[in-house]
Amino acid sequence: MPDFRCSAASAEDDEPLAGTALTDTDLLLVEAPGPWGHDAVRENRLAAPVREHLAALDGVKVLLLRRPGGSSGPGTRVFRSRREGVGFAVTTTVLPDPLDLVDLDLTTLRPYDDPLWLVCTNGRRDRCCAEIGRPIAEVLSRRWPEGTWETTHLGGHRFSGTLLALPSGFTLGRLDANNVGEVCDALERGEVPVEHCRGRAGLPGTAQVKELHVLAGGSPDVEVVAHPGPLRRQSCGSPQEKATTRYEIRSASSD
Repeated sequence: MPDFRCSAASAEDDEPLAGTALTDTDLLLVEAPGPWGHDAVRENRLAAPVREHLAALDGVKVLLLRRPGGSSGPGTRVFRSRREGVGFAVTTTVLPDPLDLVDLDLTTLRPYDDPLWLVCTNGRRDRCCAEIGRPIAEVLSRRWPEGTWETTHLGGHRFSGTLLALPSGFTLGRLDANNVGEVCDALERGEVPVEHCRGRAGLPGTAQVKELHVLAGGSPDVEVVAHPGPLRRQSCGSPQEKATTRYEIRSASSD
């Protein structure tokens, strides 16, 4: 199937979005302009000592960033985003030289309070991310030029276009250049566009599903149970079928 697109197949099957956001609670976001490989942290234009350092970090998920259109600098922008309360605490710095990352004390970064829109665009990982994500990033950059970044793998290629919003942590899916402005405007107003929301990053899948259920007007007195889902092709880049997860919402009084 040379023209297979995982995002189109997922949408056609009406695969549920809820419960598919990142579960990582500590993210390190590093500006790395230029092309990224399939394994972006190891395959990029950063110097070898920096790549090795980032790949060896324990307990921190590393995402690479670049500006829409390919601009970069001055300096190398770094963000750290850690789960705190119902969202994330974001801190930042600008390094004169990317090699400074090797000895960077992450506790010295300064608070960053403005919104960040991180759009997955790594086409070497999956073509849907590039084809759908890059036009989305371009649209957002006109409204939020400082807060919009292209990023590496957020998980869930098949939900492209996909986006991580910080500091809320909400991860969005099935976006396109036509709807993304309205969806992000809603988030900035403090609303949650549940129909495009995969969940809040940093939570287990069951907690993501329960939160979205409540935000959609459902009762909080429920239990969410994870079950093995059907095998499906999850990426344009690989024909391999992988297991998915399905979530069942039960009344708390159910057996």
